[in-house]
This record gives sequence, structure tokens and C-alpha cells, in this order.
Amino acid sequence: MDRPELGLQQLHAFAVLAEELHFGRAAERLGIAQPPFSQQIRRLEGKVGHPLFTRGPGRVTLTPSGHELLPAARRALDEVATGLDAARRIGDGQAGRIRIGFSASLALTLLPALLGGYRDRYPGVDVEIREMTTAPQVAALHEHVIDVGLLREPPNEPGLATETIMSEKFVAVLPAAHPLAGRRAVSVAALVDEPFVLLPRDAGPALHDQILGLCRDAGFEPRLGQRAVEWQTVSALVEAGFGVSLAPASIRRIRLKGVAYRRIEPDAARTAVAMTWRRDDPDPLVARFLAAARNEP
Repeated sequence: MDRPELGLQQLHAFAVLAEELHFGRAAERLGIAQPPFSQQIRRLEGKVGHPLFTRGPGRVTLTPSGHELLPAARRALDEVATGLDAARRIGDGQAGRIRIGFSASLALTLLPALLGGYRDRYPGVDVEIREMTTAPQVAALHEHVIDVGLLREPPNEPGLATETIMSEKFVAVLPAAHPLAGRRAVSVAALVDEPFVLLPRDAGPALHDQILGLCRDAGFEPRLGQRAVEWQTVSALVEAGFGVSLAPASIRRIRLKGVAYRRIEPDAARTAVAMTWRRDDPDPLVARFLAAARNEP
């Protein structure tokens, strides 16, 4: 079946005339002169092949054909209006879906306030979050699996843009019964004989190397023991006596009775938390998310 070539302007004119049942009032309501308004109605009737209105002195009524067309015309106009509004909201970054990757430790610090603030600004956006370490987030950005990554020590990757949004000091993670746990601060050099519980390097190469660098700066090569993908597991393994660790300070929010978190000396080293996204991504949702994270209007 051939699709009828019905213009929205003609359907709108028809719907307004069906409400007003007066050519002059309908034309005035649409802000056009009556002759071109009448021409629109006649062109529509020509496409239908039958009159849509009966015209009489001081009286306009819908014909059976007009009655049949009116509900469909209103639905079409409503659907177009809804579609235009949805398109505008998508284009304005007010609706749609954004996929956010995040490192697990950020759930203890940055993530709740950042996502809560974004959802308050843009309640019409569907936010999908995925817990991932740094290296998988970088791969997911390249593969268009996520739109923005919230990660630690992002690598310098072609095609990706990065912006640091916070930084943290490191702390020593010790069994509560460890002799060093009685101190307020622990020198990294004092951990020389301890086995270390660390995230595997492929989970976050830059952060892993940074922790090893702290040990090397203190004059020793750390003895690697157990590995764990998440900081929660690192703390649990330390509590179980598998070793010690150096970790971002936010790990202190993981409350385990058998674990002590102590400031390290020297304490100048920091780990950066950054937003990372595909450079030149045209999606307005990404731009809106970045602006919200920066507290921009």
C-alpha cells in the first residue's frame, strides 16, 4: 500500500478546524489568513478523496470521513510532538542512557556524591554503572562498552581524554596485631621484610607501579605474596595474615576489626582519580556528565 503524502501542517489545520468548526476562528488561532487556511483543508480533502467537512451558512460540521480521520490525525500530531520533545531532550543531554565505569574504591568516596548530584540534575537519564578496575575500563571505553570511566592513574591512551578530579594519599594496611599497628605513622622502609598483598598489575598498571615505586624509593623491592582484584579483598587478606599493603587512603572506610590503616612516611605520594572518556565524543550526555562532575552550571 502506498503511503499517503499527508503534511503535518494540513493535519494540524484539519484538527484545529474540527475543534473550532469555524474557518475564520480556526485560521485566526493558527495565525494565518483564511484563504490559505481553506486551501490547506481542500488539499487534504483532495488526498483523502472525499470532503471532510460540510460547509453551510454559519455552520461547519465533520463528515463521516472527517470523523474517521480525526482520531488518527490527533494521534499522528501527538506522536510527532512527543518524538520532537524526546529528540530535543536527547540532544540537550536531558534523556537517554549513559554508561559509567568505576573503580570499586571510589564507591567509598567520590561515587555516591557524584552520581547523586548528576541524577538530581538529570532525572530523565538512565545511568548504568559498571564496577571495573582501571585497565578493563580503558578497554571498555575503546570498545564503546562504557561512555565515561572513573578510575585511578589512567594511562595516556590515544583517542581518550582524561581529567583528574581528586587525589588521595597512601596508607599502610596492616594486621591489627602487627607491631607497627601501634604507631600513628609507618615508614615505608619499615615494611621491607613483609609480604605484600596487591592488586595484579594488569588490573591497574600505573597504580601498581606507583606502589612498587614507593617501596623502591624506600630502598627495597617488595616481596609479592597474595593478589586480589578489589581493595575489599586486599583488606580481608591482610586481616587473615597474608601480608601488608599500601593502598589509597579511601580504603580506611572498609571497616574490618582485624585491620589497621596507618599514615605512611614520607606521605608526599598521591594517587590520582580521573574521569576518562573518548576524545571528541559527540554524545551530549557525556558532556553533561563531565560538566556535572566539575560542578559547572
